[in-house]
Amino acid sequence: MDKDLLKEIAYYVEKHIQTFHDRRIEKLKSLRLKDVLKRKNPYLFKAKDLTPEQLIDSLLGAFLSSQEETIFGDFLENLAIFVCERTLNGRKSAVQGVDLEFTKGDTLYLVSIKSGPNWGNSSQIKKMIDDFKKAARTHRSNNPESKIIAVNGCCYGVDENPDKGDYFKYCGQKFWEFITNDSSFYLQIIEPLGVKAKEKNQQFFDSYNEIKNKFLEEFKQNFCQGDQIDWSKLVEYNSKAQGLKTQVRTKRPKS
Repeated sequence: MDKDLLKEIAYYVEKHIQTFHDRRIEKLKSLRLKDVLKRKNPYLFKAKDLTPEQLIDSLLGAFLSSQEETIFGDFLENLAIFVCERTLNGRKSAVQGVDLEFTKGDTLYLVSIKSGPNWGNSSQIKKMIDDFKKAARTHRSNNPESKIIAVNGCCYGVDENPDKGDYFKYCGQKFWEFITNDSSFYLQIIEPLGVKAKEKNQQFFDSYNEIKNKFLEEFKQNFCQGDQIDWSKLVEYNSKAQGLKTQVRTKRPKS
């Protein structure tokens, strides 16, 4: 790939990766301990015999894992669109369910971008296929003879059977090569991601430790006796019905 283009892409990565770091801190700061405790399984925590600090770490770790995957997925999707704009004159699609469109030769490609290969269940995959079909009909209404191919592009991972019938699935190296015509591009984007990573991660961990300490203090005040978790109190908070009354209605006999 052209060195000037690689520099442009590297600059884009360095500039926009900050959004990922900022958003994960924002998500962390928006978290409320009692809301999280309502959604978690207290019996599992007891079975693992967690200390208060371990429990808080477990809560924050699980939350961050799911949030970071989503946030970073958005970053990778936008990166892929930016890269394809520069390499193959691609464009962000305006059609629902399609992220990227570009033309190679006489073929229009409709691309739905996901982070990794194991992104959805059968219902979600069916919806993606339906979106592809609707998008193809929209394009063919203007050009009935157009050749259109649908692609599910995944930014990492491997799928050795890309032909799925209704669409193709390209993952990792194959996906980045597909949108750049460069078989080594998937390796070239890894370095810019680490620019100033140590500094940005330190900022994140400072925020993490501040929130962790706040949560730990709140948890001890509400669900501990001394340094020990009051499991009955925690389970009661998590699972006891509050002010709900069950009314039994009986059918009146027919007169």
